[in-house]
Amino acid sequence: FFFIFFIRFFEFAFLVAFAFAFGGAFAGAFARAFAVAVAGAFTLFSAYIGWRSLMGDEKDAWIRSFALAFAATGGTSFRNADLTDADFTGAILKNTDFRKANLTRTRFYEAKKLDFARVDDTILTKLAVIKLLVTGNGRGKSYAGANLKGANLIGADLKEANLKDVDITEATFQGACLERANLTLAQAVGTNFTSAQMTSACVEAWNIESTTKLDNIDCRFIYLLEHPKPETDDRERRPSSGEFQPGEFTKLFEEVLNTVDLIFRNGIDWKAFVNAFQTVQDQNADTELALQSIENKGDGVVVVKVGVPDGADKEKIHSDFTQSYQLALQAVEEKYKAQLQAKDEQIVVYRQQSGEMAEIVRLLANKPINVQVDNKVENKNMTNSNDASRKIEIGSVGRDFNASGQALNLGDISGTVTNTINQLPASPEPEKPGIKELLTQLQAAIEADTNLPQEDKAEALEQVKALAEAGKSPQEGGMQKAAKTAIKILKGTISSLPSATKLVEQCSNLLPLISNFLGLG
Repeated sequence: FFFIFFIRFFEFAFLVAFAFAFGGAFAGAFARAFAVAVAGAFTLFSAYIGWRSLMGDEKDAWIRSFALAFAATGGTSFRNADLTDADFTGAILKNTDFRKANLTRTRFYEAKKLDFARVDDTILTKLAVIKLLVTGNGRGKSYAGANLKGANLIGADLKEANLKDVDITEATFQGACLERANLTLAQAVGTNFTSAQMTSACVEAWNIESTTKLDNIDCRFIYLLEHPKPETDDRERRPSSGEFQPGEFTKLFEEVLNTVDLIFRNGIDWKAFVNAFQTVQDQNADTELALQSIENKGDGVVVVKVGVPDGADKEKIHSDFTQSYQLALQAVEEKYKAQLQAKDEQIVVYRQQSGEMAEIVRLLANKPINVQVDNKVENKNMTNSNDASRKIEIGSVGRDFNASGQALNLGDISGTVTNTINQLPASPEPEKPGIKELLTQLQAAIEADTNLPQEDKAEALEQVKALAEAGKSPQEGGMQKAAKTAIKILKGTISSLPSATKLVEQCSNLLPLISNFLGLG
């Protein structure tokens, strides 16, 4: 404050001197008096701005930062120091330099003058956070979106506090009161809640994992939703009735601590899901993955929980799956667009319908799920199945079955395709392949590929047959339309394969030539 007052006083003196010089040259005493008044008013206003900055006004934070930087010169410096678990209880910290210090679980309870310390780039940049750390009292206050990473809040009173979307990673709330607190979307990886009081707290979509400590939590019940479901007062209370018995709160979240939640906003395309799961399994061969549950949250939102072992890199697994699913989804949707001649909006509707519980029951819950992990097959029969059941499998098991459960006879399909191609005329120039020779090469490439699932291989061969049929009457409008559709489906089918695959390379060469022969441009 002294620094700011000094600057304001110097500024005032300068303005007064200027006013006298100006007044003396032009208008005499009246002008000088007026200039002095203006200078005084300006100086008082500037002093007020300085005072307001020291009181924590965010608009003038730069003034406060500048003043504290000046005041901290020559003070005690902990710059770049590792202060993990250090205890400054009751310490006088005026003019102390904490810049870039590691303040993980650093104790500031009842510290004095901490708001006059230099704290650039730490959680202490907000005065509200400083006050919370010093007093331990945040009852009923809002810290929504605040940075409390590594904060030491042992025994703090945060009853009814709003901690929505806060970063409390590696923070400690041992023995703290969090009753009726809002922890929606809180980032709580590595956070210590040991012996905290959490009755009636809301933990919707909070991010916890195996490093989150939930031992000896004092909690009678919690809520899984911040706001009630539409037209109800249901916030998904747990337990639904009664109260938790000792230890039950921790058990409720044990599954969460060892799962990766995959959230689908517009339903699930199961074929893309299976392909993505297989890819992630291959990318994380040393990690045992298991499908645990499928939950329909309504409005097309589906949550699939994947069990992972302790210590697994859940962030990597989630990221790998998200990327793989999007790639697989693009490949599958290319086929949907070609087969159904649908627009993007229709594809979204298709996935939303797949997210409905009735559809999930039809596609998955009423059928066997064979999940192959590290050469182990876990068979979970949710209900009795029949001979026409559909298998959704991870791995190579079940790839030879179509949607109705009937085995695909590729030999019969291949023979039909060959017969259709043979009905086309041969090229009059042996060294220049015609439509018959190009389709023969395409058929051979598809049949020889080992990366293409049997179901997709059968579908690709059917499209080769459609192209052969179109080759009989290439100028006919209906045939050209069918040929365009067949080429789109072929491109969609092979798009899920790695770009270096031989079939992808051959198709990139053959399909343009076939299109030209059929007059498709």
